[in-house]
Amino acid sequence: MHFLTKLLKKIFNRTTVCVIGILLQLTYLVVIFLSFGTQYTYSYFAFVLLGVILSLYIYNMDINPSYKMAWMFAILSFPIFGVMFYVFFGNSHSGDRLRKRMTQYNDEARLLLPQNNELMSALHRDNTAAEKQAKYLYNYGGYPVYANTKTTYFPIGEAKFAAMIEELEKAQRFIFLEYFIVAEGKMWGTILDILERKVKEGVDVRMIYDDIGCLFTLPYKYNEILEEKGIKCRVFNQFRPIWSAKMNNRDHRKILVIDGHTAFTGGINLADEYINEYEKYGHWKDSAVMLKGEGVWSFTMMFLAMWNFLTHSKPDEYSQYMPRPEEIADCRGEGLVVPFTDSPLDDEPVGENVYLNIINSAEDYVYITTPYLVIDNEMQTALILAAKSGIDVRIITPHIPDKWFVFAVTRAHYRKLVKYGVKIYEYTPGFIHAKNFVSDDKAAVVGTINLDFRSLYLHFECASWMYKCECIPDIKRDYLETLKVCQEITYSDCIHINIFKRIGRAILRLFAPMM
Repeated sequence: MHFLTKLLKKIFNRTTVCVIGILLQLTYLVVIFLSFGTQYTYSYFAFVLLGVILSLYIYNMDINPSYKMAWMFAILSFPIFGVMFYVFFGNSHSGDRLRKRMTQYNDEARLLLPQNNELMSALHRDNTAAEKQAKYLYNYGGYPVYANTKTTYFPIGEAKFAAMIEELEKAQRFIFLEYFIVAEGKMWGTILDILERKVKEGVDVRMIYDDIGCLFTLPYKYNEILEEKGIKCRVFNQFRPIWSAKMNNRDHRKILVIDGHTAFTGGINLADEYINEYEKYGHWKDSAVMLKGEGVWSFTMMFLAMWNFLTHSKPDEYSQYMPRPEEIADCRGEGLVVPFTDSPLDDEPVGENVYLNIINSAEDYVYITTPYLVIDNEMQTALILAAKSGIDVRIITPHIPDKWFVFAVTRAHYRKLVKYGVKIYEYTPGFIHAKNFVSDDKAAVVGTINLDFRSLYLHFECASWMYKCECIPDIKRDYLETLKVCQEITYSDCIHINIFKRIGRAILRLFAPMM
């Protein structure tokens, strides 16, 4: 009987039910179409007409041109399935009601994030390109520039995990966690033990995790399990069998804030593959950064704005989460930082524009690591123009992929980039998941933002832009060390490709904005 119960639970778990629900919806649409029977010709032309109207609508939308073209191609080439697919997956935005509510909480938070005009004046005197970057991040992201923030770079998940444990043990007032993926295992189990203990000590522990990110890694209603342990928990954008446009928008951020004075971000989720506890795609190379000091306030406000959005609650008294003066008295880090977030609900691609600003203002080099290279024409043009202008542009991507179709599109971008001087390397030991930009020994970004359409346009993301911080030499050093185990992609490699692979990549590239 016990065996039967376990079997039924596996068969009828949430994932299975949700997948069946979506398949039933698709089947329903197909059945409706086929029910026309002898009227097939009329129904087909009805879909063609609908496809033309839908394409005109998409053409006039204020969205990325590559995204437009991909959907228009799919809809006009395959009217029946293109229209159906767009209904389920095409709209990149949640409804206006959700957008207004999120904007409300963000606006309330940003009232407590004033720009530091004294630091901006200093930036103006020192470097106008850096000043423009900071201005952009405040004017369109809402996040100010900070000094007095110590930065520490972690070149691998194991190092970040050790630092997380050390800092969590010191928590006295609150711990905020927001992660895309959480998986049961050594990493999460160790952290959870500390969180349970801290709850008993009176620490306010809160957690947000993305539902689709954890769909296969956590039990159903895991938030209730955490609540029973005293950990306040909210699930971002719960996955439902009835698919809607808002399912496209995921919380891809990785944030840990401790007592308002220490914060972590980067590419590392709370799962064992990120600390190489087991090999999923060869050796897992990732990165993270720890901030200590005044700059942590922006990460605290990012989390609280999302928390209030998910709880539908009135904002807390934010001042209680500010760091105490004695807690940051010794945080006299070098340089300036701007922690920032990027939302898919405001039509402003902050992450992409920050990257473009770094590329366009580079004087010597731009070094990039990304797990995916699925870019639009604007990003491609910026990279090529920088290389043509004598800038040393290098990109490291994985050699062992986690998604074969995205990897195919990544490699499809190599030929033109390499032809015009961009140097591309693949990380041969396995999968590189780090999302880093470093340029001219002065500026760097470490965060969650991939060079793909989903990160740049559909997901909630976060990162820290850093200028002349003490961790920047470490980021560059890690990059140069990583190159030693990478394989450089030559132009010969790009052109000597099996014809069928080339055709397959070309077809997949047409649908790149949907990946």
